[in-house]
Amino acid sequence: MNSSLPQPIALPTDPHSSASRSAARVQHLALHLTVDFGSHTLSGSATWQLAEPSAAEEIVFDTRDLTIEAVEVLEANGATTAANFTLDEAADRVLGQALRVELTPAVTAVRIHYRTAPTAAALQWLAPEQTAGTQPFLFTQSQAILARTWLPCQDSPGIRFTYEATVRVPAHLLALMSAENPQLSASGEYHFRMAQPIPAYLMALAVGDLAFAPLSHRTGIYAEPATLPVATHEFADLEKMVAAAEELYGPYRWERYDLLVLPPSFPFGGMENPRLTFVTPTILAGDRSLTSLVAHELAHSWSGNLVTNATWNDFWLNEGFTVYFERRIMEHLYGSEYADMLQVLGRAALHHTIDEIGVSSPDTHLHLALASRDPDEGLTEIAYEKGCALLLTLESLVGRPRLDAFIKEYFARFSFQAMDTATFLHYLRAELLDQEPGLEAKLNLAAWVDGPGLPPNAPAVSSRRFDAVDQTLAQLQSGAAPSALLPATTDWSSHEWVHFLHGLPSTLSAAQLGALDEAFHFTASGNAEILAAWFPHTLRAGHAAAEPALEKFLLHVGRRKFLVPLYRALLATPNGRTRARTIYAKARPNYHSVATGTIDALLSEQV
Repeated sequence: MNSSLPQPIALPTDPHSSASRSAARVQHLALHLTVDFGSHTLSGSATWQLAEPSAAEEIVFDTRDLTIEAVEVLEANGATTAANFTLDEAADRVLGQALRVELTPAVTAVRIHYRTAPTAAALQWLAPEQTAGTQPFLFTQSQAILARTWLPCQDSPGIRFTYEATVRVPAHLLALMSAENPQLSASGEYHFRMAQPIPAYLMALAVGDLAFAPLSHRTGIYAEPATLPVATHEFADLEKMVAAAEELYGPYRWERYDLLVLPPSFPFGGMENPRLTFVTPTILAGDRSLTSLVAHELAHSWSGNLVTNATWNDFWLNEGFTVYFERRIMEHLYGSEYADMLQVLGRAALHHTIDEIGVSSPDTHLHLALASRDPDEGLTEIAYEKGCALLLTLESLVGRPRLDAFIKEYFARFSFQAMDTATFLHYLRAELLDQEPGLEAKLNLAAWVDGPGLPPNAPAVSSRRFDAVDQTLAQLQSGAAPSALLPATTDWSSHEWVHFLHGLPSTLSAAQLGALDEAFHFTASGNAEILAAWFPHTLRAGHAAAEPALEKFLLHVGRRKFLVPLYRALLATPNGRTRARTIYAKARPNYHSVATGTIDALLSEQV
C-alpha cells in the first residue's frame, strides 16, 4: 500500500454545510425526542459530545426551519450552564441557518433544546387513509441535506458520529431508527443505539403501525401488517444477497440488515439507512423481479455507508460503485443474462439523461460543481450509470480479479471514512493504474471524471434476452397481431416488459394501444415499472381507457422516478397543463417534499 496517502483523509470544505467550516467537530449524539402526531412536530434535545477538547471559540451546527429553544454547554465535571449562541440572521433557502455556540476549553458537550416545524422538509406525516392500515405514519428522508430540518447537526457527509436515542411515540405505534431496534415497548418509549459512526444524512426515524418478520438470523422485514406477507415473499432472498455481497467485497460491518417497507408516498426507490433500509412498496411486484433495488441499497452498506462521499460534489463515489456492486450481486444470484438486462436498462437511462441535460453540460461530469445549488440536483443517472460505466471500463482493461481485489481493499482500508474525488484518484493511480504503463491513458480517466457525456471507450452493453424482445417487437411492427405474440412473452420478467414498452413506436394509435392492452393487460398491471413505461404511450395517443389508472397511479405513488416523466408526458398533451395541475392539486398531500419541490418547479415552468 502507498504510505503517502493521508490517513485520516484531509477533507475538502463542504459547500453545503456551514458546520463543515467549524474547527470544532462532534463525535457522539444523545438524542431525546417526543413525536407529536397532533402538531406534526418533534421536540426534545440533542446533546453533542465534542470530538476532542478544542481551542475553537465556537462550534457551528446546520439548522433549517428549527425553533431553537435553549442551548447549554456541559463540562467534564458535570457542570451545565446556559450557552451564548446565535442563529445567522439570513436564512438561506437551501442551507438554512447556521447555529453558532460559544465554547471554552472546558466544554465537552453542547445540548440543544429544539422543536421542528410542521412543514419540516425531511418529515412526512401521513394520515391513516394515506397508509395501508388505520393508523398515522411518520418517516424521515435526510439525504441529501435535510437532516438539518429535524435535527441540529453538522450536516455534511464528511462528518461522522455515533448516536443513542430515546424516542417517545403513541404507545400503540412502533418506532424504528437507523440503529439497533428494540421492537417492543409497552409505554411507547424506545431506546436506540448506533455504535458505528455515520454521517447525518443516514439518520432515520419511522413511526407507525408496523410488524416484523425475520428472514434469517440477521435479516428481516418491517411493514404495515397488511403489507408484511407480500413483502416477506418478495424479499425471501435477502440473506442470500447479503452473503453474495460479503463473498464479493468483504464482511458486512453493520450487524443486522433489515428492510422497512414504507407507504407509497416515499419519494425514492430506497434509502440505505444503516441497518434499516427504507424501500418503496412499488417494488412489490409479486414475482421478485424488482429486487435489484434491494441489492442496490444493500451494496450501499459498503459503498456509501462504509466509505462515504466527502461532499455532494463527490456523489458518484457512492452511486457509481453501488450500481456496479448491485449488478454483481444480481449476477451472482441470478446469472449473467439477468445482470445484462440491468446493464442495458441502465445505459439507456444514462443516454436519456445526457440528452435531457445536454451532452456538453458540466452536469454530465462525474465530479460535480454544486456549490450554489441544492445538491439534490446532482442526484441524476450521471452519478449512478456513468460511474458504473467507468468501473466497467476499468474491468475491461484490468480484468475482474484485479478490479475486485482493488475494490475489496478500498472498502477495507477506508472503512468509516469519507472519500473525495481527488483522494480516490490518487489511490486509484497508486494501487492500480501506475502499475501498468499507459493504463491511465487507455482508461481516459480525465474524460470520465471531468469531461462531459459518455466517453467513447465505454464498453458496449448487450442482452441476449432483450435481443429476443426486439425480435418480438419486430414482429409487431411487421403487422403481427398482439395476441399472436403471447407465446413468446409467457416467461418474460418485468425488465423484458419494460424494454418492450420502451421499444414501442411513438406513432401507435389509441386503437393499436387498445389491442396491446387487450392482449397484455398493461393498464391493469400491478407492476409500477410496467405502468410507468406504459402510461406515456397512452397519454401520447389519447388511449382514454388508461386515464383512470393513470390518475390513480399519480394520486397514490410518490416515487419521483415515476412522477417526473409522467407529469412531463401529461404536459405534452393538449390541455395537459390544466389536467396535470388538477391531478397534482389532489395528489400533492401524498407526496414527500423531495418530490413536491421537483413537481412544483415543473408545473410552474412557463410554456
